[in-house]
Amino acid sequence: MLLAAVVLCAACQSLPAVETLSWEPVTLPTEASPLDVDFISDDHGWLVGSESTLLETFDGGKSWEPRSLELGDSEYRLTSISFSGDEGWIAGEPALLLHTTDGGKSWSKIGLSAKLPGIPKVITALGRDSVEMATDQGAIYESNDGAQHWDAKVIESVGITRNIRRSPGGQYVAVSERGNYYSIWQPGMRAWEPYNRNDSRKLQRMGFDTNNQLWMLSRGGQIQLSEGTPFGGEEEWSEPIRPNSGGIGLLDLAYRTPNELWASGGSGTLLRSTDNGETWEQDVTVDNIPSSLFKVIFVSPERGFITGQSGVLLRYIGGNSQAA
Repeated sequence: MLLAAVVLCAACQSLPAVETLSWEPVTLPTEASPLDVDFISDDHGWLVGSESTLLETFDGGKSWEPRSLELGDSEYRLTSISFSGDEGWIAGEPALLLHTTDGGKSWSKIGLSAKLPGIPKVITALGRDSVEMATDQGAIYESNDGAQHWDAKVIESVGITRNIRRSPGGQYVAVSERGNYYSIWQPGMRAWEPYNRNDSRKLQRMGFDTNNQLWMLSRGGQIQLSEGTPFGGEEEWSEPIRPNSGGIGLLDLAYRTPNELWASGGSGTLLRSTDNGETWEQDVTVDNIPSSLFKVIFVSPERGFITGQSGVLLRYIGGNSQAA
């Protein structure tokens, strides 16, 4: 194991280093794992996580304060949060949906049917009294009356998924539990459309760039970017990209701008490309973070966060440690 760690570290160092400090660690008042972030305004935001964690910030994410929820004796894993103005929603597991209309000052619990296929996984605030909810089995529902009634968007779920993501344009991509195929859905489709993986490596995670195009992470740190769009009936992918020969396990990827993307992984691995994946740099400033980096979130090009386990959170500072 020690030899493997040495080889992995050597592979990381073979990449050019990011020359400026881009991320800083944020001290959280909890050791629970942060899972998702959203903001109401430039300074006012919310964070959710494991152990029913709910945190609030009024300074753009530099500091966070805990907030309590009336959930009884149950402990929840809060996986998704989304705001539209002062109206916000939280999804969690076991099956949980919370709603606020006053910017988070108070939260109410929304009853969910025991027949709901799967657990709420992705929640998206669409506007006043409007919300979209997707479960870990690919069931998609929309409500336009504050979650009193729901309209099913697909006729059947897609099965248990490894991960599911929504694009800014309302499309979804879901990776199967075993990572052997993925499925896509967009508004107007009544069923998911499945696609086999395009090589022997199992799929790890998929998502969307800023133009609603797909990206794909496979085992062994392999990245592929969509060169067409399967939503138009064509499945075209770039040649496999392996940022280094060490086979770093990558866990997530996100675009900050149309050409700048960040990929995170195990043992504090953080990589950046500023030319849409053609070349890569290693951000060595986070090498001492004692955590795998699970999720990269850009609320806007100027505001980003990376979540890890046990209270680890990084804040994007744009290459300047004094940046707001």
